[in-house]
Amino acid sequence: MSDPFDPEIVLAVLRHMNEDHAHDSLLIVRTLGGQPTATAVVLTSIDPDGATYKAMLPTGDSIDVILAWSGTITDRPQFRGEFARWYQEAVTRAASGG
Repeated sequence: MSDPFDPEIVLAVLRHMNEDHAHDSLLIVRTLGGQPTATAVVLTSIDPDGATYKAMLPTGDSIDVILAWSGTITDRPQFRGEFARWYQEAVTRAASGG
């Protein structure tokens, strides 16, 4: 799908998540992204179908972690809802040991 979002919107979302929610993103990547040993993450891209994080591993290597939204995003406020959903799911999964 083509990306309907202005590059300024994408950059604003990336900046907000990387500056204000870095710890939340790390939990998301560790639990939902299957990288439990990740030491840090950077959200590198978002589009209507999902998000890509760069996860730093203890070995010094990095890996791209791609997560899909629950549905196609068509307007900016939906990003907030999807990140919040991922975070809540990650908290629940981490609390249950999974």
